[in-house]
Amino acid sequence: QVQLVESGGGLVQAGGSLRLSCVAPGYIFSSSAMGWYRQAPGIHRQLVASITSGGSTNYGDSVKGRFTISRDNAKNTVYLQMNSLKPEDTSVYYCELRLPYGVGYWGQGTQVTVSS
Repeated sequence: QVQLVESGGGLVQAGGSLRLSCVAPGYIFSSSAMGWYRQAPGIHRQLVASITSGGSTNYGDSVKGRFTISRDNAKNTVYLQMNSLKPEDTSVYYCELRLPYGVGYWGQGTQVTVSS
């Protein structure tokens, strides 16, 4: 079983910043694509940002220019830097690890709440 450990969520005022972290097992991290998704109540899970093993990134339209995904292979960690947060960013954020042959694993989720 692959365990992903997320941290960094919390309560922040609109316009503020948070950084999420997700630590994955070292033996598979560097060869895996990583992603951040979010899911609000009653809404299906949506892509926030993803990064390939080679460092190529992709962002959801609603977060482009505000969020940055990065990875540190030496620390087996993927980050999501979230700036200029808006109340509509409030959600549970999930980390995903995707192995090269397509199998994916999810973290437990971390709550981000942005107050207006």
